[in-house]
Amino acid sequence: MSTNENIRNFSIIAHIDHGKSTLADRLIHKCGGLTDREMKEQVLDSMDIERERGITIKAQTVQLNYKYDNEDYKLNLIDTPGHVDFAYEVNRSLAACEGSILVVDSTQGVEAQTLANSYQAISNNHEIIPVLNKIDLPASNPDNVIKQIEDIIGIEAKDAIKISAKTGEGVEDLLNLLVKNLPPPKGIEENPLQVFVIDSWYDKYHGVITLVRVKNGILKVGQKIQMMSNKVCYEIEKVGVFTPKLKYVDRLTAGEIGFLTSGIKRVADCKIGDTLTEEKKPCDKALPGFKPSQPVVFCGLFPYDSSKFNDFKDSLEKLSLNDSSFSYEQESSAALGQGFRCGFLGLLHMEVIRERLEREFNILLITTAPSVVYQVTYSNNKIKKIQNPIEFPDLSLIKKMEEPWIISTIIVPQNYLGSVFELCESRRGEQIEHNFIGKTAVVKYKLPLSETIIDFYDRLKSITKGYASFDYQIEGYKESKLIRLNILVNQEIVEPLSIIVHASHAKQRGRDICKRLKEVLPRQQYKLPIQAAIGGKIIARETVPAFRKDVTGSLYGGDRTRKDKLLKKQKKGKQRLKQFGKIDIPQSAFLEALKTSENNK
Repeated sequence: MSTNENIRNFSIIAHIDHGKSTLADRLIHKCGGLTDREMKEQVLDSMDIERERGITIKAQTVQLNYKYDNEDYKLNLIDTPGHVDFAYEVNRSLAACEGSILVVDSTQGVEAQTLANSYQAISNNHEIIPVLNKIDLPASNPDNVIKQIEDIIGIEAKDAIKISAKTGEGVEDLLNLLVKNLPPPKGIEENPLQVFVIDSWYDKYHGVITLVRVKNGILKVGQKIQMMSNKVCYEIEKVGVFTPKLKYVDRLTAGEIGFLTSGIKRVADCKIGDTLTEEKKPCDKALPGFKPSQPVVFCGLFPYDSSKFNDFKDSLEKLSLNDSSFSYEQESSAALGQGFRCGFLGLLHMEVIRERLEREFNILLITTAPSVVYQVTYSNNKIKKIQNPIEFPDLSLIKKMEEPWIISTIIVPQNYLGSVFELCESRRGEQIEHNFIGKTAVVKYKLPLSETIIDFYDRLKSITKGYASFDYQIEGYKESKLIRLNILVNQEIVEPLSIIVHASHAKQRGRDICKRLKEVLPRQQYKLPIQAAIGGKIIARETVPAFRKDVTGSLYGGDRTRKDKLLKKQKKGKQRLKQFGKIDIPQSAFLEALKTSENNK
């Protein structure tokens, strides 16, 4: 029996912007993973968008070599995203580790994602090492943050290590503590092969690269492996680790994290959370996987230039090779032509995907209004899920409508509590509880998901001057009185602006959208009516005034009838233009129109 006593597998977890990627940079540098010349900020963030926005989207792994007490240790680090949209990345990263470094910004304290990620780590039976970052800043208050960690999260933090990931202060102490406090992985090399699939992505040089954690056995080149979910077999071509550079090795033993290539052609063929075993000597049972990512926000994406539809289709296929968490299916629109209905993990995920499509594949896109998945029960008890407002059935056929609800956690300074209550109540929220820890309040609310996807987070940040933090979990479906709100421009329904709303908010939302459209739509040669309608009933209207050409300017003297004649002629021309004129709605108008007004906070 042999175990890997000198291996430590750990994740870095934290709220967004608390310094996970910077700490990962320091650990890599300290352990000699990269030379001074090769080092750069956010070294594990490979995408341009990650660098520009300063966020991590994909969880990244790296194997570090560290010498402690004259012994060599292998440290397998997984850097995780901090944004709530990418919580699934955190989920599967934690499943592959035995311990976590909980990074808390010593100037900000505990925030919503700190709490959510800590609970995930605790549920995975992790040994947690609390770390206070940014102690080099004047606003740093470590004593207060230690108290917050103990009171809010409930883990001991009096011995929390104080570091500055930027300067490198305290990083060596952290590495020593990692080796001392984190347990080595449990795993037996002599047992049948049991390998956990953490992630997979497509590489144009190597095909599908599968990131794995070996639980039991030995994984080596030339081995015949089998996927336990579908019993498909492959032969291992290459095995390796990231240091963070790609490095090939002969084998991976029990407890190690690394990657393999095996001639898999499509990412979809390699199911994340699956168990791999040896074909001839399989293990008894599959490892418990984790909850797969479920798209919660849907919208239509259409190419601005309809002739580029095939290019757009190819680009979506290529992008899905590197991000299995978004879904897409073809749809057509009378107004926008051919496009795709895409599912995302949240609004940030939607923005990232759209930006990647425009940047990497040079395709200009029109985005329709984001919506969530509703559940309709028909009069004959048939249940159908709808994600597109166009699919909304006639009210006479519906027995009941249900919408997804979330349980949100908001952490906010006490003096902004009233504004947060007001905002949540206006979005049909139901308070579950609120607690006070010092001058900080932890508020839990049940909220409809549809009320939070467009501008809830922006409004929350605005009313709390940026101090509030927000995290949520999907709770399930709940019956609601929902209707479809249509927006008409020049008496024609604009499909991308159709939304499903709660009956109590329909009139207000209709007025808001009409007012906003009036501000953003370009003026025409004729009056342009903008209307909001429920079925055949108009509930709100705004009119964009027409440009008026002075057709009588050239006249001088004479009878009044000469002017009237020209004005009548102009009027007839405008009516004819109105009949055949096509309104080009700018892309900026779509999302702008759907934001809730300041009055409807």
